[in-house]
Formats: sequence, C-alpha cells, structure tokens
Amino acid sequence: MKKGNTIPSHRSYSQAFKLQVVREYERGNQTKDGLMNKYKLGGHSTVLQWCRKYGKLYYSKKSLPGRPLKDSQKQRIKELEYELKEAREKILVYEKLLEVTKREIGIDVRKNIDTKLSENWQPRQKQ
Repeated sequence: MKKGNTIPSHRSYSQAFKLQVVREYERGNQTKDGLMNKYKLGGHSTVLQWCRKYGKLYYSKKSLPGRPLKDSQKQRIKELEYELKEAREKILVYEKLLEVTKREIGIDVRKNIDTKLSENWQPRQKQ
C-alpha cells in the first residue's frame, strides 16, 4: 500500500476555509475537481455540499438525468427549462380538463372563476 499522496479521511475544516472554497468556486476561478486537488479535499461531493450550505447560488438537490454541467449557472438554466417544460405540460392538461368539463357538463369554469375572482378583488365598502 502506498503512503505519501493519500488524502486523510474525515478531516475537519473551519467555516472560514469552507466559505473561501465556495467563493472561489462561485467566482468561476476553479472547477470542483480543481479545488479538490488544490486543497487536497477528500470525497467527490465535499465542495458541492459546502456550496449548498454556504453558497449564494442555487444548487439543486434533485439531479436531472445525464451528466451535470461544469458551470452552475448553465446547470440552473437547464433545471429551470426542465421545470418550465413540466409546467407547460400541466397547463395543457388543465386546459383540456376545462374544455371537457365545459363540453360534458355545460359549465364554463373559467367564466365562473373569473367572476368570483373579480368579486373578491373589489374593494369592500364599510358599513
């Protein structure tokens, strides 16, 4: 077994050090792998965990299918595009549901909702 280049396991780091690593990553100075090598950090997700805890950018806990992008902002854009696609699909389903409701029952749900909303948003008169 080799000795010398091994990275110690279960090492503790100060909060100031973690914040410094996160700042370097978020500025785009280094990749996560680059920071792991520079500071001899163990574990493949150490920097990501610190970014989630101390970072100013958004780091999703749910991963999208496929390999993650190196640029966290591009990754966030991909996640938002995925969420937007899901939201659009839901809207299509709801619109179809409203259309079927109108055809089968004869009630235009949209008009009823608009009427109720406009009544609720009217300023109330004091009596």
